[in-house]
Amino acid sequence: MLAFFRIFLAAIFIIFMSLFALVYCTLFKPRDPKHVHFFCRWFNQLRRIVGVELIHRGQEKIVDTPKAVYISNHQNVFDFVTSPGMLPPRAVSIGKKSLLWIPFFGQLYWITGNILIDRENKSSARNTIQQVADAIHKRNLSVWMYPEGTRSKGRGLLPFKTGAFRMAIEAGVPIVPMCVSSVHNKISLSNRDNGIVIAEMMDPIDVSGYELADARKLADHCHELMEKKIAELDAEVAQLEQARSGNKVTASS
Repeated sequence: MLAFFRIFLAAIFIIFMSLFALVYCTLFKPRDPKHVHFFCRWFNQLRRIVGVELIHRGQEKIVDTPKAVYISNHQNVFDFVTSPGMLPPRAVSIGKKSLLWIPFFGQLYWITGNILIDRENKSSARNTIQQVADAIHKRNLSVWMYPEGTRSKGRGLLPFKTGAFRMAIEAGVPIVPMCVSSVHNKISLSNRDNGIVIAEMMDPIDVSGYELADARKLADHCHELMEKKIAELDAEVAQLEQARSGNKVTASS
């Protein structure tokens, strides 16, 4: 019953916000990247419906980083709840064109200024990397990607594709890893309390010493850093939840 109620609330919330955003963005500068930040803050409120205590931190590390390529681990559908609130102003995400066919969300994704690419067309993808690198400077943007390319669904951090790293090298902007603690088999809509999730920005990684041919090396380096950080976050979450559970037992006794 709780799961049904949450799904109903989330559906109403998403439909209402998507319709409002479609009208708002159509009237006020459609595809302006500032819309992404604004509405991501709103959609981040879904954590309250899901029952997750979300800890965001590390944003102070990017204060002096006006443009960057942000990368994050891609776990499951709940990334929609845990990650968007971390996006800084004028940051847009890059997704596959098929997102456009998702009712409400797909149209919102496009009109707010996010970038859709054809991942199946390799020649188009190569051209997209150059176009995005140019847009970063011409439109004063940052971009956000999931370098795994697909949801890991409990398989750990999957190998990274090189697109995000080629974009950063091409544009000459830092890579900023953003790590989210593991949520696989952790969040259930039937649970009243779905515990704690930590999302943390890591220090920007300078790419000035890399060339396009080094994209795989850069990707592997970032993968290693993020894999270690996610393990640290998981251990911290376990400690926090154990402490919280102990406090509840003490309070009830």
